[in-house]
Amino acid sequence: MSAPTEDAPIYAPFFGVMGAASAIIFSALGAAYGTAKAGTGIAAMSVMRPELIMKSIIPVVMAGIIAIYGLVVAVLIAGSLEKGTYKLFTGFAHLGAGLAVGFSGLAAGFAIGIVGDAGVRGTAQQPRLFVGMILILIFAEVLGLYGLIVAIYLYTK
Repeated sequence: MSAPTEDAPIYAPFFGVMGAASAIIFSALGAAYGTAKAGTGIAAMSVMRPELIMKSIIPVVMAGIIAIYGLVVAVLIAGSLEKGTYKLFTGFAHLGAGLAVGFSGLAAGFAIGIVGDAGVRGTAQQPRLFVGMILILIFAEVLGLYGLIVAIYLYTK
C-alpha cells in the first residue's frame, strides 16, 4: 500500500464507491418500478384473460434486465477500487459511469412499467396491440442500454 498523493488522495475511492452504489441503486429502483407497474397490469388483465398471462410477462422480464445493467457497472467499478493508488480522476469517472447507467436505468424502468401496464391491458382487449407494445418496450429498454454504453466508456477512461 502506498501513501496518498496529490492525484490519489485518501478520499478518492469515495467517488468510485458512490458510482458503484448509484449504478445498482438507481437501476434497481427503475427495474422494481417497472416490474411493479407492469405486474399490476398483468394482474388486472389476467382476471378476464388468464390465458394471456405468460405472453404478458415480457415487460417484467425487460424491466429485470435494467437491473443487470447496473449490476455489471457496479461490479466493474467495485473491482477496480484500490486503497492508496486510486486516482481522483478515476473516482470522478466511475461516479459519472454509475450515475449514467443508474439514471438511464431509472428512466427506462419507468418507461417499461408504464408501457407494460397499458400494453398488457390493451392487448387483452385487442390482441393486435401486442406487436406495437413489444416495439415500444424495446425502445424503452434501449434507453438503459445507452446508459450502459456510456458507463462502460467512462469506466475505461
